[in-house]
Amino acid sequence: MSQVLSDPQISVRNWQAIAGFIDHTLLKSEATAEQIIRLCEEAAFYSFAAVCVNPWWIGLAVSVLHGTPVKIATTIGFPLGANHTTVKRFEAAEAVRLGAQEVDMVLNIGALKSGDRQGVLNDIAAVAEVAHGSGAIVKVILETPLLTLEEKILSCQLSLSSKADFVKTATGFFGSATAEDVSLMRGVVGDQAGVKASGGIRTAANANAMVAAGANRIGASASVAIVRELGAPEFTPKVKS
Repeated sequence: MSQVLSDPQISVRNWQAIAGFIDHTLLKSEATAEQIIRLCEEAAFYSFAAVCVNPWWIGLAVSVLHGTPVKIATTIGFPLGANHTTVKRFEAAEAVRLGAQEVDMVLNIGALKSGDRQGVLNDIAAVAEVAHGSGAIVKVILETPLLTLEEKILSCQLSLSSKADFVKTATGFFGSATAEDVSLMRGVVGDQAGVKASGGIRTAANANAMVAAGANRIGASASVAIVRELGAPEFTPKVKS
């Protein structure tokens, strides 16, 4: 990890460094093909870690980003997490078949709050098994704005037990990520998993606070504004023929 990002005493000043932590995200239901193409072109231009798109757009993202190091991430059980495990498993299998290299799944929040630890564990493990079988990684969205302190800790522990690769704060639908939650999550998972901060991260200061708290991925739709704030050049779309 870059010193600029790993040392909480150092402010983020290098836009290339922060760009490498960002999942450039567009999950609006009304997103168009043209917007997804631009998202992918921006990701390649700024060398973001990944794009995160809804499953419908995986194929388009793969075609645009072919030959670049930018990863394709998608969502599973999004945004409520209440799909049946068999559905999440199938959705993950289709996602990786189409070319997704990372899957961000929503934890079954209702099951967690009902005390069904085994159900939550099985839900995550089913997606992890499918994803890992194709070399993809799994990020578990905890939806921290809806959880108590004890539930946040437990959901991190269950994610680790289910062999998830990352724990992630939120979808952004029910509240924003906080540095306090990121720090808590990092404290629980240690170096056994990554931590992704997502939800309401719109400025370089927001991003820096999350990284300082322990995040090694940042999900943002304001990615371009963040790196432009740090001195990145302006992106110019390709001229249509």
